[in-house]
Amino acid sequence: MSSPTETERCIESLIAVFQKFAGKEGNNCTLSKTEFLTFMNTELAAFTKNQKDPGVLDRMMKKLDLNSDGQLDFQEFLNLIGGMAIACHDSFTRSPHFRK
Repeated sequence: MSSPTETERCIESLIAVFQKFAGKEGNNCTLSKTEFLTFMNTELAAFTKNQKDPGVLDRMMKKLDLNSDGQLDFQEFLNLIGGMAIACHDSFTRSPHFRK
């Protein structure tokens, strides 16, 4: 069997990170609000610390929680990751050091 590709390793990492934080308060297939906050403060600490508005994480949770069940399933979690990746990519491509 061949070694996983870089993309396959990234997917495995996303699944592992989700599973690391999900289920501490019950359902191991979702992130509760507390688990989401722990994830954000641990895995995306630089983003969290740069926020001037203390309510930003609560609003993010509400916006990401598409079915309004108070939890984030893996799909909703991936919406967060995708949005963060797009923002980082946009910032990178606007950098004066980026070459097309």
